[in-house]
Amino acid sequence: MLTEAQPKLVADVKICVIGAGSAVFSLSLAMDLALTPSLYGSTVSLVDINERRLNAVYALMRRLFEEVGARYKLEKTVDRKMALRDADFVINTALAAGHDRLKEGWAVARELGYRFGGSLHVMHDEAFWINFYQFRLFESVIEDVLSICPDAWYLQLANPVLAGVTLLGRKYPEAKVVGLCHGYRAVYYLANILGLDERKVEFAAPGLNHFIWLTEFKHGGEDAFPILNRWIEEGAREHWSKCPPSDALGPKAVDLYKRLGAFPLGDTCTPGGGSWPWWYHISEEVERKWREDPEGWWRGYFSRLSERVEEIFRVAEDPAAKVSDNFPVTATGEQTVPLIESIACDVPRRLQVNLMNKDSLVPGIPQSFEVEVPTLVDGKGVRGLKVRNLPKPVLAYALRDRVAPVEVELEAYERGSRELLVELVMTDPWTRSREQAEQLVESILKLPFHDEMRRHYK
Repeated sequence: MLTEAQPKLVADVKICVIGAGSAVFSLSLAMDLALTPSLYGSTVSLVDINERRLNAVYALMRRLFEEVGARYKLEKTVDRKMALRDADFVINTALAAGHDRLKEGWAVARELGYRFGGSLHVMHDEAFWINFYQFRLFESVIEDVLSICPDAWYLQLANPVLAGVTLLGRKYPEAKVVGLCHGYRAVYYLANILGLDERKVEFAAPGLNHFIWLTEFKHGGEDAFPILNRWIEEGAREHWSKCPPSDALGPKAVDLYKRLGAFPLGDTCTPGGGSWPWWYHISEEVERKWREDPEGWWRGYFSRLSERVEEIFRVAEDPAAKVSDNFPVTATGEQTVPLIESIACDVPRRLQVNLMNKDSLVPGIPQSFEVEVPTLVDGKGVRGLKVRNLPKPVLAYALRDRVAPVEVELEAYERGSRELLVELVMTDPWTRSREQAEQLVESILKLPFHDEMRRHYK
């Protein structure tokens, strides 16, 4: 197990945050920066086109840093190009088309018979009408990066990480693109449920973003799969009687583990990753059998997100409120700041990262495609570690349900082809006819806020 060393130097870098108005992320970033003295003295440049959000996040970060003595130079601007000047790290967490557009598209799709459950480009937050605007944003940002700060590391946090890293890795191979996602942290949830000390856990969970599989699992150097297997036989039912629906360790995840030979981790089979696969969701009755409720999960997600954002803005806009009293400063477990520290201060770490599969890190996945793998990160950069083969059924599903649709989506985007958008919808498990797929595409494009997308897809 790779252990962290003490920083070899104190960095003075510039971190540019695109979409800093994403208040929940920015609060997490502020927490981790506050707890990383080796980066003190660095510049954090916040960028957002929504000035109210930008001002609130700036105020919250500035006061939090002052309260805990974290010495950062904090900037804010609506001018992305200005913020990128001399940047060493560029974090993109922006959502170009908001949740209201996503929900309106879902309402259209429901009317046409689409359901949650393996519907990765329709009934998911990576729907094709959201991804289009994200692709445009990703490309515009990376082109600015290559023009203004070409040596900077570009950290892709905004979804779709899978399609986004693939798109950017192919079109801009000279850029230093890394995708980050926290789904892998479900391994620590698993460890806690099993009564294991997460500090002694070693694991490998390779695959594609939102489709990763626990293939190595050790505790204190010993194989922990027997402990997992024993829990499934003796303790799982008690857990299921108490856990919420669509739990990452629910009966659906255990059934997939038994059938496919690796444990689906994080968002692999939960609503956050599209509730793959579809056959656990063919009806409400079947969903109850498997303790699945993706629609309820999304309602809860949006509700919690809204409440959290309101709380953050309430504190940010109240100058009398002490930020650290309302939001205790604790490490979040996110990888963004550790990755920055590892590169800037030469602190060796093993991190779970999304990058191109150019060295066949995940055997069987195309080399021109994104993969999520363990990596070694230090002052030399990010180096992916080759993993053992995924079980053949898992690899087959990865190619069919993740690689193939993204290939169609990216080709549709590159060619501006409405017909290929229909082909993308044809890959959805709830599509029953070409007429249905055509109707969905046309209905989405007719929504009043999709003028740009209508002009693109001809």
